Amino acid sequence: MNSLRNSVRLIGNLGASPEVKELPSGKKLAKVNIATTERYKDSDGKLVTETHWHHLIGWGKIADYMIKYLEKGNEVVIQGKLLSRSYTDKEGVKRSITEINVDEVMRTGSQKNKMVED
Repeated sequence: MNSLRNSVRLIGNLGASPEVKELPSGKKLAKVNIATTERYKDSDGKLVTETHWHHLIGWGKIADYMIKYLEKGNEVVIQGKLLSRSYTDKEGVKRSITEINVDEVMRTGSQKNKMVED
């Protein structure tokens, strides 16, 4: 049950192709955002559409897969865990961000399905 304590599963569409960073250690990091959309009727019966953006990061084999197979607009299924961190931006402003460290990713839809796990 410990694996359920910090577990996230999402299906969404990529807002852009993944960005890649190669660290001095040689390890690869891929970053990308996905959008998830919910539709529901409000108390007046109007259809409401809400889109939420999520920051994803992938390391190693996950990063390699993301770089090779994912591009803007792809629908993906991801599983991972939430991470929060703070940093100081170029203007000296302290910022906080919550990201999903991807453990598994699979492209869905009409594309060839291939899943990769860390």
